[in-house]
Amino acid sequence: MERLPEDCIAEILSRGSPRDACRSAVVASVFKAAAESDVLWDKFLPPDHLKILSESVSPVKYKSKRELFFKLSSPLLIDHGLKAFSIDKSTGKKCYTLSARELYIAWSTNPLFWCWKHLFQSRFAEVVELRMTSWLEVEGKINTRILSPNTMYRAYLIVQVSHHRAYGLDIVPCEVSVEVDELCSRGTVILSHEACTKRPFERVCDGNKVKGECSRSRLEDKVCRVGCERNDGWLEIDLGDFYNEGEMCEKEVKMRLREVNGVHLKGGLIVEALEIRPIL
Repeated sequence: MERLPEDCIAEILSRGSPRDACRSAVVASVFKAAAESDVLWDKFLPPDHLKILSESVSPVKYKSKRELFFKLSSPLLIDHGLKAFSIDKSTGKKCYTLSARELYIAWSTNPLFWCWKHLFQSRFAEVVELRMTSWLEVEGKINTRILSPNTMYRAYLIVQVSHHRAYGLDIVPCEVSVEVDELCSRGTVILSHEACTKRPFERVCDGNKVKGECSRSRLEDKVCRVGCERNDGWLEIDLGDFYNEGEMCEKEVKMRLREVNGVHLKGGLIVEALEIRPIL
């Protein structure tokens, strides 16, 4: 192994994952130079990373492809701050976040129903808070062309439920779905501060709590999902999964949360973004 050229070792390491490459550099000195080379980390970066960098709100400075990789593992604001891009640190797969301004939200342009504002804890310039409506519908779309090929993804709606201003959100469960052509992943979710916060490993089934893993296979229709509280203080609502076959099968993904069956008023839901990231 020690007689192999550095680029050959880098080629071998590139067949694994970024995590494997970092571990190899620690395990054996023969891998160290190759594990830090631009040849290797260029293979882990997305093929269109230069185009993505050109859309960044702020310039990204880096001295090596390895440094660039780890900088991109943190969200990078792109497209005039309306989206965020990142790569998963362990796999190199692409992740996208669509801000609330990039989503279709029914009646969001009417200040009687929704209020656009800035929150310090949000990565985006604006979030939107539900004041009052009987028709709740939030939808986002993304083209599979910009995602990593041959990858299973999951979509999450990033929200907060106001402690003091929320009402009517948990009377009727919301329907959630992810649709790609004729394939559709469906489920229901309970929106309330009590159901969402500090219970990342509980689901609700017929009014009873059911223990289970947050990363899991599709739930049956009778099981209502609840939100998971994140380290940044936001809640993520699992909308569903989809598989991206690759560039040869370019498709549009529709991701939706809606509650339109109840006639009651509801409010106090704050929508920040919709996040699409690979299932690990």
